Amino acid sequence: MSQTIKYRTCHLCEAMCGLAIEVKDNEVISIKGHQEDIYSKGHICPKGVALKDLHNDPNRLKQPIKKTVSGWQPISWEEAFDIAEQEFKKIRKKYGNNAIGTYTGNPTVHNTGTAITLYDTINALNTQNRFASHSLDSVPVFLVNQMMFGHAMMAPVPDIDHLDYMLIIGANPVASNGSFMSTPNIKEKIKTIQEKGGKVVVIDPRKTETANKASEHYFIHPEKDVLLLLAIINELVLQNAIPSSKALLLSDHLEELKAMVLPYTKEIVAPITGISAEQITHIVNDLIKYPHSVVYGRLGVNTQTYGTLCQWLITSINILLGQLDEKGGLMFTLPAIDYVTLMAHESKMFRYSSRVKSYKEIVGEFPTATLADEILTKGKNQIRGFISIAGNPARSAPNSPLVEKALEDLEFMLAIDMYVNETTQYADLIMPPAVGLETIHYSFVLHMIATRNTTKFSPAPLSISKEQRYDWQIMGELQRRLFTGNSLQRLKSNIMSRIHPRTKLDLALKTGPYGVLGGRFLRKNGLSLKRLKQKPEGIELSPLGPVLPKRLFTKNKRIELMPQLFVQEMKKVKQLLTPQKTELYPLKLIGRRHLRSNNSWMHNLPVLEGGSRTCTMMIHPDDATIRGIEPQEMVEVYSEFGAISIEAEITTNIIQGTISIPHGWGHYGVGVQMETAKRNAGANINQLMDHDRLDALSYNMAFNGHPVAIRKIESVIN
Repeated sequence: MSQTIKYRTCHLCEAMCGLAIEVKDNEVISIKGHQEDIYSKGHICPKGVALKDLHNDPNRLKQPIKKTVSGWQPISWEEAFDIAEQEFKKIRKKYGNNAIGTYTGNPTVHNTGTAITLYDTINALNTQNRFASHSLDSVPVFLVNQMMFGHAMMAPVPDIDHLDYMLIIGANPVASNGSFMSTPNIKEKIKTIQEKGGKVVVIDPRKTETANKASEHYFIHPEKDVLLLLAIINELVLQNAIPSSKALLLSDHLEELKAMVLPYTKEIVAPITGISAEQITHIVNDLIKYPHSVVYGRLGVNTQTYGTLCQWLITSINILLGQLDEKGGLMFTLPAIDYVTLMAHESKMFRYSSRVKSYKEIVGEFPTATLADEILTKGKNQIRGFISIAGNPARSAPNSPLVEKALEDLEFMLAIDMYVNETTQYADLIMPPAVGLETIHYSFVLHMIATRNTTKFSPAPLSISKEQRYDWQIMGELQRRLFTGNSLQRLKSNIMSRIHPRTKLDLALKTGPYGVLGGRFLRKNGLSLKRLKQKPEGIELSPLGPVLPKRLFTKNKRIELMPQLFVQEMKKVKQLLTPQKTELYPLKLIGRRHLRSNNSWMHNLPVLEGGSRTCTMMIHPDDATIRGIEPQEMVEVYSEFGAISIEAEITTNIIQGTISIPHGWGHYGVGVQMETAKRNAGANINQLMDHDRLDALSYNMAFNGHPVAIRKIESVIN
């Protein structure tokens, strides 16, 4: 077979970088950035190169395995589906539909076949016990979008190509490649803003990789962001610096918002946040001065007790600055597949509550923080059967020892996954899908949060063996076997489960905003899958442009500045103005992310080892001195819920009183079959986490600001 170059979108994070993959005899020779890609223009990060290691990983499963008394045993696909059908039907008959729970991990958004078929497959189970990884880091965004714009996925993104000033709070796009702001080569985008006389300013308890490239960085104490944001609005009001704008004219309750922020002056919040009154004034003056300014916040503000309030205030600031739905501000996308419009009827929340803690569902799912409760607490609708799809809640969910106890307690567990990891080791059956370069790819979810309206389709560069199955084939078969509903619904489900994802993509493209069938008349040059196949570099659709009020989904087509749910929660913020007592656990723990590590399974890829990807505890020199901690010394970090041993990294790149440990580590399970990951096991931050410590509005896990303490590990003398 001759050597060929095949083009592909990298699916390992949100940046959607184009890859040029050299293939010979169904094997990858090399992976480079695709210079002609219309979105990434040749940019690539280490994760893209790692797709070769992922494909060749000897630990990756390629056929079903079942657990036996003598260990894992390979079985046929037919036997695997028979076992799954038999066990889940047994549980359903004995306990009811809600006795089956599901969990979907981060990769489901990035895998086209899974994303297209997942919704129908889970719906076929007819269970309310649905959980997903985004309830650990993203639900505040969904809730704010729903309450302000009427749709959970109406997520405005910074128009980064036209910005003069960008204030980044609790986000690290240089490491994440732009979470909820999908953009490749963020370093170059920051540099471009600066070269044209603009600024990028970072506010974070840690001097992050993004802060190192920024014009300015300000340390802030964890979980005090809400006070800073209130003070910024207060200062805008005091300076009478709220211009009339289209978005503001579409907004209700401006005067109530102004009144709400009156107590939060810069002088009052300064000593609590760690950012001086003068610095707050400087930041606000820059937001006002630059014609195209935007405030952007992500995980650091989401994963805390005031996550929803922070995202609400960030969006409100952009509206008050006159920057929402404006070029060079915060804008909405119009992707080729308009998922927002297609799923408008599904953007609902608070319809029913979880059994144990009475948490409300948000967009059809309960918070992952209560997954263990729902498995372990006896009673009606207790989860007894479980399906985990491309997820690792035993490491990503809080209070992981309790999660592992819960997984072990299940009567039957199916994992759709490619590894025996910390979660799937508890499964009775594992069905591994074809992954990575073996699958087609279209980033229809990520195009909704991209900084440009583009579109691109990637055929599978590599073929699969006859022993393998695609994700959509696995879920389609489960959907047919486990469907509950009347005969007409069953027929519809049966038909839909057999349609190839390519056919569904083609129809969605043709009927979308730019499709051949997307308007009142046929478009000669409209989009179709055939046309995309002819353009492996992708197609530029249109610049981000104004879409309001047409794309508002609120009943009155107006923006709600003061959702009453948020206003009520503001009562709790006042307690932050009172000096806090010295705690038994005096340090605040925050997470961090590495460019080389997006999901825990990336820790098993040798090409991503080393570099800056290390599992250490960052601590300020003054905090280390007080405790007699030396550089690279092993210490014990402990909380009310657990303890871990970890290497100390003493650095001035973190504010005093705070420590930082990356998420996703702790690969030391006896049953784990991921050799590279186990060689660099790291420490599991979630052993320290209280799974009841949530953002009260969205039930998002409050990882950041968790109280902890440190003690030296004394050497044992023989």
